[in-house]
Amino acid sequence: MNIVACVKRVPTTDAEAKVAADGKSLDTSGLAYMISFYDELALEEAVRTKEARGGEVTVLTMGPSDGTKEIRECLAKGGDRAEVLVDPEWLSRDCRATAKALAAKLGAMAADLVFMGRVATDRDNAAVGPMAATYLGWACVTDVVALELGEGKGTAKRETEAGIETVEFSLPAIITCNKGLNEPRYSNLKGIMAAKKKPLEESAPELAENQASITAVAPPPPRAEGRIVGEGAAAVPALIEALRGEAKVL
Repeated sequence: MNIVACVKRVPTTDAEAKVAADGKSLDTSGLAYMISFYDELALEEAVRTKEARGGEVTVLTMGPSDGTKEIRECLAKGGDRAEVLVDPEWLSRDCRATAKALAAKLGAMAADLVFMGRVATDRDNAAVGPMAATYLGWACVTDVVALELGEGKGTAKRETEAGIETVEFSLPAIITCNKGLNEPRYSNLKGIMAAKKKPLEESAPELAENQASITAVAPPPPRAEGRIVGEGAAAVPALIEALRGEAKVL
């Protein structure tokens, strides 16, 4: 089975965001990076699928050529090979441009099953997976928390606001992974050493123009200082009034 895990290199969750001098982007100098959390789930499910059904796992990403450290970590956790669609402007691509580039590559790879995270932790759009599947004409199941595969088809359970929904789909397909699907493994010394010898290729993506552009980036306004409205039960009316009139949460 030709399995692909799409991952994204994102700033670490504890990174301090700073607005760049152009006022339209983030200052990336000094930022540390990681693989997006939900993409860790996607990688783990791809490796588990290979272990259960055979085949090969390709780790696919779009990003800078200097982001190979994070990709090697994916190879250390069970990926067989990796490919980087080199794009220095990867952080500024909108969902459509990213999805088109990934779809073009996935089609050329003749993938059978593609795993992605439900969202990227830097943008939180949850759009690239469904859009890529639409461009390819493939099935797509999002927010998956359980998965069973058969011959040329599968059954997935996905988390919705109304509860757990069960979906049957045919291959090829794109699955976006949610918490609860698995527990990502840690890399061990053997995996780390093996990853150094696994192929990692770079190629140019088929880029499309962005349909959306950022016109301004600004930090959120400073939070107002807290205050004590009273003590004990006597303070409840004043607290309710403050929540209703000032905070506007009631």
